[in-house]
Amino acid sequence: MKIRSVQNTRKITKAMEMVAASKMRKAQERMRHARPYGEKIRNVAAHISHATPEYRHPFLVDRDTVKRIGIIVVTTDKGLCGALNTNLLRMVLAEYKAWQAQGEEIDVCALGARGLGFMQRLGANVVSQAVQLGDYPHMDRLIGAVKIMLDGYMSDRFDRLMIAYNRFFNTMKQEPVIEQLLPLAGERLGAPEAVWDYIYEPEARVVLDQVMTRYIEALIYQAVAENMASEQSARMVAMKAASDNAENLIDELTLIYNKNRQAAITKEISEIVGGAAAV
Repeated sequence: MKIRSVQNTRKITKAMEMVAASKMRKAQERMRHARPYGEKIRNVAAHISHATPEYRHPFLVDRDTVKRIGIIVVTTDKGLCGALNTNLLRMVLAEYKAWQAQGEEIDVCALGARGLGFMQRLGANVVSQAVQLGDYPHMDRLIGAVKIMLDGYMSDRFDRLMIAYNRFFNTMKQEPVIEQLLPLAGERLGAPEAVWDYIYEPEARVVLDQVMTRYIEALIYQAVAENMASEQSARMVAMKAASDNAENLIDELTLIYNKNRQAAITKEISEIVGGAAAV
């Protein structure tokens, strides 16, 4: 019965491994396809930030003091993907406690059911959320939760906006990171090779509000896409490890079963021989 049970489990993990491998390739393609747009809008934002000294967008201005922090936590909706969510949430928890020790208050935006559940159990102030994102990152599902955080920064509800997600490197390596979204750091925007001059229609304030908002949205979209690619890669690796472990367990159980069966047969033969000798 144990052998049959493990065999049935191995069928499930093997099927999940194959499904994750198929989804992983598609997720990696989506992540790579989103990068050119992110790079182009980063270049535009960098040029605009250096070309308009008469107006500094709030996203580009450092706050003197930090009393409240907003953090966007990007996790998966489902489990069975190894330690992907655990490593990220452990890092978030360490930063969360460090911020609290410094007397800073924290507002949380949870993208993904695992992060939402963790933050609710932690007792954090979850101001927005988006769950059941599916296998494809749709911006229309993210925009509501993200807008609450951007509006909170614009209205000075908090002074710094962070994002935590799993950065995808390759199939075997995904690394949890916490990055600062706002105010935009100089190393993130970069310095343009040449300063462009712009003519704004309508005024610079309106144009910059749109461009900077689209830039932050692109960063968040890219983070969600990388987290989804990391999820499928981690799930494929975890399910492969589970299938291998199940196969090893089946071999061990089969060996024990054969030994017990052979012992029972030997005992029966001994009883028969003993009975025949007595007769």
